[in-house]
Amino acid sequence: MLTLIIAETELELVPPSIADHPVIVKSAKKRGKSPEKVLLDSNFHHAAMKKLKDAERRGRPDIVHIVLLCALESVLNKQGNLTVYIHTRNDILISVDPKTRIPRSYNRFCGLMEQLLEKGSVENLLRTEKKRLDQLLETMSGEIVILDYGGAPLTLKRDMVCVVGGFPHGNFVTELPYPRMQISDHRLTAWTVVNELLVRYELL
Repeated sequence: MLTLIIAETELELVPPSIADHPVIVKSAKKRGKSPEKVLLDSNFHHAAMKKLKDAERRGRPDIVHIVLLCALESVLNKQGNLTVYIHTRNDILISVDPKTRIPRSYNRFCGLMEQLLEKGSVENLLRTEKKRLDQLLETMSGEIVILDYGGAPLTLKRDMVCVVGGFPHGNFVTELPYPRMQISDHRLTAWTVVNELLVRYELL
């Protein structure tokens, strides 16, 4: 079994500190929602995000969207050999049922994530709980590795936990005392890393 953890993802609802910004208000009004119930998205909320800490890496739900599409549509998942968790910058842990069908439409995906973050679950397929990344990893069985550019070449084993960063650039904020390994000498997007990882694991 391969356990895939997409960690420190930039998936969050609009923070209260910028909920009254005109850009946020206008974006929410178009969606027929309250500002604080809309996903933060740097594509639409860039002007409002300038005052946020770590603004340059926040508001990237698109990364989670693409990664989930790749993972849940993979042969490995269809074979029942994949477990997926999404961990957010606010230490919200999302457990993903293998049978979950992620909308291909980005707008529909955002609506699904907004519902999930507000209510805590969606049809018992997606569930949230408050848990730090280090707390999650302490409960994992199998060898834990951090996929990180600059690490040693990845050696796959049957029972593994692979952590992939769900942020656009930079390093993990959490101290992670686990081996760091890389898929390639090239810098790759999170979804490319996930695709490469899944295909290689299938061939074990």
